[in-house]
Amino acid sequence: MCGIVGYIGRAEAVPILLDGLRRLEYRGYDSAGVAILNGEGLAVRKAVGRIANLAQVISENPAGGSLGISHTRWATHGAVTSENAHPHTDKSGRLVLVHNGVIENHQTLRTGLEEKGHIFHSQTDTEVLAHLIGAAFDRRGEKTQAALVESVREALRQVIGTYGIAVIHAAVPGVLVGARRGSPLILGVGKGEHFLASDVSAVVAHTREAVYLNDYEIVALRADGFEISTLAGSDASFEVSKVEFTAGDVDKGQYAHYMLKEIHEQPDTVRDALRGRLSAEEATAKLGGLDMTNAELREVERIVLSGCGTAFHSAMVGEYLIETLAHLPVECEFASELRYRNLPMTRDTLVFVISQSGETADTLAALRESQRKGHRTLGICNNVASTIARESDGGVYMHAGPEIGVAATKSFTSQLTIMTLLALLLGRIRHISYAEGLEIIAHLEKLPDLVARVLELESHVAAIAKKYAHSKNFLFMGRQANYPIALEAALKLKEISYIAASGYPSAELKHGVIALITEETPSVFIAPRDAVFEKNLSNIEEVKARKGPVIAVGTEGDTSLSRVADDVILIPQAPDYLTPILATIPLQLFAYYIAVELGCDVDKPRNLAKSVTVE
Repeated sequence: MCGIVGYIGRAEAVPILLDGLRRLEYRGYDSAGVAILNGEGLAVRKAVGRIANLAQVISENPAGGSLGISHTRWATHGAVTSENAHPHTDKSGRLVLVHNGVIENHQTLRTGLEEKGHIFHSQTDTEVLAHLIGAAFDRRGEKTQAALVESVREALRQVIGTYGIAVIHAAVPGVLVGARRGSPLILGVGKGEHFLASDVSAVVAHTREAVYLNDYEIVALRADGFEISTLAGSDASFEVSKVEFTAGDVDKGQYAHYMLKEIHEQPDTVRDALRGRLSAEEATAKLGGLDMTNAELREVERIVLSGCGTAFHSAMVGEYLIETLAHLPVECEFASELRYRNLPMTRDTLVFVISQSGETADTLAALRESQRKGHRTLGICNNVASTIARESDGGVYMHAGPEIGVAATKSFTSQLTIMTLLALLLGRIRHISYAEGLEIIAHLEKLPDLVARVLELESHVAAIAKKYAHSKNFLFMGRQANYPIALEAALKLKEISYIAASGYPSAELKHGVIALITEETPSVFIAPRDAVFEKNLSNIEEVKARKGPVIAVGTEGDTSLSRVADDVILIPQAPDYLTPILATIPLQLFAYYIAVELGCDVDKPRNLAKSVTVE
């Protein structure tokens, strides 16, 4: 959500800034802008819409210089207009700022500044922050790096809310200042140049060394160095990390869209989620990152799984798997609700928060609330340098690599794989026998190849998607661990094709859902050959009796579904605890090909952001 790229060095800033913004397009945005500082002063360029529009504005009115900041905005305060686009200037017009996050007390601050003669030109909370910093700088009278840093510090102490900011001032031409609280900010370390970005993918083409800023830290960058301090004013320790991926890892390659590429990466990402985590010797999973002994895990009597969106659906599957394999009670909580609920949790409750980015604002808040109440809280995320990874008491990394498509695909199946490993580990500690553990491991080792076999169904799924692409509504249904997969499939379709879709437990069909059945409303049933297969078959026949079209996801070798469903997709046979992963993939392809058929922007769906870093 929103993107920041800043540069200071010897090269022309504009090409670097535009390239960085393009690499952040997946985060979601509705306008973009740059500010360049050169010998002639500040040059600000903005445009509504895509970065291509901004590039056109710059080509018509060039801006040169080797110090600049840039931004892609996802509207929170104020409509999508050029006036509301970032960067924003202060009262003097000499300080310029870009900002991710939300300043909750912006209206109070705005009123106070207006009483002092400040005039605002936008509806944004960000412009208030620019004026606040600029006023503090003007009061100091000094035109130095120290004065600019202290002005940022003074202003941020008055702020309630979240921020990741980049600031430059015409009076201090060799300095770029950044700060963060609750919104990620990364310092890219170069030779004779430095970068500032909200996501390391924006600068990985220029440097593989990064410092991940912590909350309440302020960084002052020059071409030849940088200093990091805290909001309180003390020096901050830091570590320069090696970025794990390259610029090539965030390219589409041969694929038309990132989403399709990431769907096809799932045999490898599932394999990477399993790598080094299966012990045939002990017939269990090895998850050392939990930082808990088997004795400590044995003391756990209840688990809470928390996440948002797709991550919450993986938690729902995890609930089923852990309760089935480990006989432990599990509760799923939306991260957005957890911090505001007074959820009764006993001292033997273990909490997991799940987030692909590791920066999701609601999930991070849930983590902190859980820890505040004294519970051990572990993270499951994909970014080893993320805030959740750093602040959690331990956890498990997905190792899925960068996921650029806004609609989560490979991260979801990686989360499901980790949930299966967790269920195996907890089950072996409690009641699963050595022989049963070995059997589960054998099935898990075959999983990447089964995923590859599902991908061979692509052309078949694409043809079905084309057949139903112009339907206005879809129903998705499944039972037990496949009910969350129905929810996830409906979410994928909504996200990228904008078609109204809903997921339900199949058994709830007669409890109201059946009223939605029409000849124009396809129902997608996840109906593998499992303990509730006959029940699912009966539900399908009820839909067909009312002339509703049915697409069924079943198990290879099954002939029952083809006699009642209009279209059938057959996935490889596997144990019940693995069918959620296998059933997910054709439904990802189904959503993708419907969106393509409708001409939708698959990788950058409207109104959506990849990483939701504000509440």
